[in-house]
Amino acid sequence: MMPLLQHPAYLFVTLIILLPLAAALGADVLHKHIPLADEARENYNVVQGATLTLLALLIGFTLSMAVNRYDQRKNLEEEEANAVGTEFLRADLLGGVGTAQTRALLERYLQARIQFYETRDVDELDQINRTTSDLQAQLWAQVRDAAKAQPNPVTALVVAGMNDVINTQGYTQAAWINRIPLAAWSLMLLIAFLSNLMQGYGAHKKSGWRLLMFVLPVTVTLSLTLIADIDSPRGGLIRVVPLNLTGVAQSLPANP
Repeated sequence: MMPLLQHPAYLFVTLIILLPLAAALGADVLHKHIPLADEARENYNVVQGATLTLLALLIGFTLSMAVNRYDQRKNLEEEEANAVGTEFLRADLLGGVGTAQTRALLERYLQARIQFYETRDVDELDQINRTTSDLQAQLWAQVRDAAKAQPNPVTALVVAGMNDVINTQGYTQAAWINRIPLAAWSLMLLIAFLSNLMQGYGAHKKSGWRLLMFVLPVTVTLSLTLIADIDSPRGGLIRVVPLNLTGVAQSLPANP
């Protein structure tokens, strides 16, 4: 199921086939072999209404979870940009060669972070993560050595800024991994299937009823695809664009 959730387009195609089939199964198979008696119609309507209400609540709560995670990823991108921009300025406190080397490393680090947000390729992402870890080690060694050579409040300020740069990257990494649980998706998809099955089973076969059978499947499909798109940082259309990181990269002065 994970490939479907990582690529919302695949989920859309799957659901737009599966859910109408569930409605057709209820209307043409269950209704034929287990006909719904008129005296059971009232109880059936209660159960169907409760099932649809539960599905609507699950979709609403899950959409809220996805939006909150998306907002978190956007906020952390802003924090990363602020941390890198601030540390670029603080690097001037090191003086001389230390300033030039630290700023050069920060520029490379900034480009690696922009690539992290923009890439969709898994192999490229692994390389970006390795590059990021290597640059973090070099940046930390740079300020660590400066702090050992001159242990004073000025170098401590530079060390604290570098700590923020590294920490914000870790928070971002965790936020991109944090997705809607697979168990929640499984439950929601199961209830969506049963809801469409019940919709077909309880349908009144009058003029235009088959056309109406597509309303619920299409609506649920679009809703679940939207949730998957928002919750998929790389596979969907709704993505976090590194506008703040790009802005910082464009505003950096040339490193002499």
